[in-house]
Amino acid sequence: MLVLPKRIEALLDPATAGLGLGVVTSAGVLTAILVQPTVGAISDFAVTRWGRRKPFIVIGTLLDVAFLWAVASADTYLSIVLALVLLQFSSNFAQGPFQGYVPDLVPARQVGLASGLMGVMIIVGSMAGVGIAYLGYVQLEVGMSAESVRAAYFWPTVGLGVIELATMVVVALRIDEGRAGPPRAGRSWLRIATSAWGTDLLRERSYVWLLVSRLCFLAWPGVVTAYAVFVLERSFGLVPGEAGGYLLAVGALIAVSTALATIPAARLSDRLGRKRVIYAACALAGVGIVGVGLSPSLPLTLVLLVPLGLAAGAFLAVDWALMTDIIPKATTGRYMGISNVATASAGPVGLALAGIVLFAVTRAGLPYPTATDFESVFFGAAPRAAILATLVFVAGAALALRRVDETRRED
Repeated sequence: MLVLPKRIEALLDPATAGLGLGVVTSAGVLTAILVQPTVGAISDFAVTRWGRRKPFIVIGTLLDVAFLWAVASADTYLSIVLALVLLQFSSNFAQGPFQGYVPDLVPARQVGLASGLMGVMIIVGSMAGVGIAYLGYVQLEVGMSAESVRAAYFWPTVGLGVIELATMVVVALRIDEGRAGPPRAGRSWLRIATSAWGTDLLRERSYVWLLVSRLCFLAWPGVVTAYAVFVLERSFGLVPGEAGGYLLAVGALIAVSTALATIPAARLSDRLGRKRVIYAACALAGVGIVGVGLSPSLPLTLVLLVPLGLAAGAFLAVDWALMTDIIPKATTGRYMGISNVATASAGPVGLALAGIVLFAVTRAGLPYPTATDFESVFFGAAPRAAILATLVFVAGAALALRRVDETRRED
């Protein structure tokens, strides 16, 4: 996500870059919606000498490396879309089965702690991604061609695949999968695959409402991350060379505050209840979004990223624990796979709304300013308006959570 904004902006124009980013991520998420729950359900019943989850994780990761190379090599907007769709296929081929590990391996008394630790690891991975993307960003200059931007980001993009490959090897060699899968009862693999989409899911009302809450809450982090470049360059008038250090600071502030919140929030949810902590995360997110959207200075904007990070960390840990609590335990791959349809859809949904707002506000300031002219009020206000628009998602997350029964479900 950190690589795509500048790649797409170089291929399109300032007004349509947001829409282009929304389209490319939406194309990928359609693949994720189909692949992750289906493969997760298949892995619930798989029986191999390496376990029921690992073969899918290994195959998906190897394909990820190849398709990240394709993203790095793509030199047209259409080829970026195609490469990202393939990348979403492979990554979700691995992620669907992987999501079943926490419910499979962690006893009830440790779910909060395990979810907090998983949140920390997610943030560590995000920090690594920010650092790698920064290596490409600092090479950019005003007015660079699309080919030069592609070249700057080529090896950082490939580097993401190298990191993923290394972590996959650790999973494959060190994890004991634990829980055995339920019997197939004579059902074909096609029937098992299609069962991932059975309407019996709708009877799990708390689960369905938690999916809605997750989708809404996770719509804003992707917008803040992706639009950080636009805020630095358009709202505060920085050129890429100046913005590079601030972009790294943005990533570090969000990542560190997110990581600091995960384990305390998870442990606190064991005492106070999962929903109360998620409500607090929604309130913090609202404060941060309003602050970042209206902040008159760059230093204050950086400070206001902290509540956003704390909110994201608390939600990541506690929502994961709540999901683990309420899903049926025999087929965790299916339910966690479906839950990550909401996760995968959240980014494109948020970016779609933000892209529309960015387009509308930027167009209101026509003619477009040049790359070094930041006098246009509309040009500078557009990224802020896009971020402020995500408040509607935070409100939706809190409202949907009201319908969730947080009582733990056992086998």
